[in-house]
Amino acid sequence: MTTPSTPADPGRRPTVAVLGPGGVGGLLAALLSRAGHRVVCIAGGTTAHALRQDGIRVRSAQFGEFTAPVEADTELREPVDLCLVTVKQTNLAAALERVPPGPVADGLVVPLLNGIEHVAELRRRFGAQRVAAGVVRVESTRVAVGVVEHGSPFTEIDLAGPSELLAGPAGMLRAAGVQTRVIADESSALWAKLAFLAPFALLTTRYGLTIGRVRTERRAELAALVQEAAAVSRACGAPADPERTLALYDAFPAGAKSSMQRDAEAGRPLELDAVGGALLRSAARHAVAVPLATRLVAELTAATGARAATTV
Repeated sequence: MTTPSTPADPGRRPTVAVLGPGGVGGLLAALLSRAGHRVVCIAGGTTAHALRQDGIRVRSAQFGEFTAPVEADTELREPVDLCLVTVKQTNLAAALERVPPGPVADGLVVPLLNGIEHVAELRRRFGAQRVAAGVVRVESTRVAVGVVEHGSPFTEIDLAGPSELLAGPAGMLRAAGVQTRVIADESSALWAKLAFLAPFALLTTRYGLTIGRVRTERRAELAALVQEAAAVSRACGAPADPERTLALYDAFPAGAKSSMQRDAEAGRPLELDAVGGALLRSAARHAVAVPLATRLVAELTAATGARAATTV
């Protein structure tokens, strides 16, 4: 079986497709291109045309300011070694129509979405052996087509699965400047992200506050919600350290906002179901009481019209 670490033609550069070249996808596409890889961004017609013409411009305290050329198309039409899926969960179903299973039949699909339930959806489409779970920790925003502002002083990715399968993609990302780890346990990798993200996203969005104000004005709720998320994580077989999570929040720049909060402010659809809904469904499956998370999801649903189904 051909894998991204053993390309069929050793003489060619690995080809990476990026489905959804927004804040996260655009940053990764630009970094991989700058590192010498062939990058094909998959997006709508207007975005694809602009990226072909102008590339992706990055403004970053970590990586500096630079413009990287990329290829772009409205559909993936050729084999690739690696396909990064970086769309919002709310756009996933429509975006996947742009990536037929054929071009990734000998490559690897790595989703970097919020939540935990999308991995099963991707495996149904591409096959269990072709999808490796991944999580990304970064604050990066697309401020215009092809223009990305990277705000966090870090860019970190965890890939979950066998090291022999993930050595190639991990090496590519590290060489591009992304701190990348390979973790054997998929559940631990996904829950480490969700248990951190859910309190951050739900509280900043519900109250319209930055993380600095949440950790001072809503400290009791923050601590309680972290405990609830940790309890669900442990029930799902993944370790959780609430004190470490709180310490991470305390280390965040005071003005930081969650991506869900930014979406709410911009009037975009919220990933409430992928984050809050997934937390509630997992809690229900394992009979874990999460009263604060339940209230916050209900209030956000009522306030924004976003859907967060709680059925198992």
